[in-house]
Amino acid sequence: MRKPTFIESTLLIGLALGFLILCLLIGYAVLVVANEPVGTPTPETSLPLPASPTAETVFSPTEFATLPPTLSLLPTIELIPTPQPTYNDTPPPTGKIAFTCYVKQIDQICLLNADGSGRMRLTNLKATAFYPSVSPDGQMVLFSSRESGNYEIYSIDIFGNNLQKLTDGIGALYAPELSPNGEWIVFTKHGDGLWKMRPDGSDIKRITNKDDIDPSWSPDGSMISFASSRAGARQLFVMNADGSNIRQVTDLNNMGGRNTWSPDGTKLAFYRGPQGDRNIFVINVDGTGLVRLTDGGDNLGPSWSPDGNWIVFTSFRDGNNELYIIHPDGTGLTRLTNSPISDWQPRWGK
Repeated sequence: MRKPTFIESTLLIGLALGFLILCLLIGYAVLVVANEPVGTPTPETSLPLPASPTAETVFSPTEFATLPPTLSLLPTIELIPTPQPTYNDTPPPTGKIAFTCYVKQIDQICLLNADGSGRMRLTNLKATAFYPSVSPDGQMVLFSSRESGNYEIYSIDIFGNNLQKLTDGIGALYAPELSPNGEWIVFTKHGDGLWKMRPDGSDIKRITNKDDIDPSWSPDGSMISFASSRAGARQLFVMNADGSNIRQVTDLNNMGGRNTWSPDGTKLAFYRGPQGDRNIFVINVDGTGLVRLTDGGDNLGPSWSPDGNWIVFTSFRDGNNELYIIHPDGTGLTRLTNSPISDWQPRWGK
């Protein structure tokens, strides 16, 4: 065989190198094209899709229509107290607070100073005593008790003396409260409306004829607020002191009964909510401006301080019924009692 010349050998080597380079170029092109994304990439189905951080707040009209309706009857019930206090803690709370205290398995009437000091028990009865209220002059406490067998209205002075039974056998009577001018006591007769009588128990008369409960005098004595199921579910109402011109204030679910007027006569404080999760609210007497003051703890039975700076109420937030005070803007929450027994149904007086 003839040996290739130098020129022929050079050409053969060049062709071999060119073929190798061509193969490398073709291989590179194939690899790039094979890994080039085509259209929109589809995530692997075996991996969870990351949730959009705003997806839960975006609804189409159809999706929104299928959401369960809100239970709030007024848009303002979810208002929270303003973070800027409109009341202050100076001077400290003044006056006296009467309340029901559970002593040796019997509800009795107790009294303490509004700053939490000076706690004392006023009654030592053999049967339930509850629903206390303090007279406008701060010298007497009215309450209901079945000491005589039936629930009657009693009075006692703030030193625990001069106990008097004011009623006798007209029915089961609760929630007495003396008018600002000291002339009338309004109270509930179970199942038979609201009644009133003179402070000595005379001149008893009925002023409503529905199942009305928990009456409270306006500061000037011209009106009475109360809770009633007369229009369906229990709501708050106000009326003239003679029982005329009854007007509904609230239209809310899970309403409680015990309520109280602000000293300027423009607002009512009350409680509402399902059992175990009740809260304190404030509303204008015309039904506007509803604001919630508390958030959890099962709170009930509010009573406004005479100076308008505080509201006292019962709360189970610490595992036992205790008395707390709070400013009407929801600030300044302060615990008043710390007792192993249950303290509840507070009513503020001078």
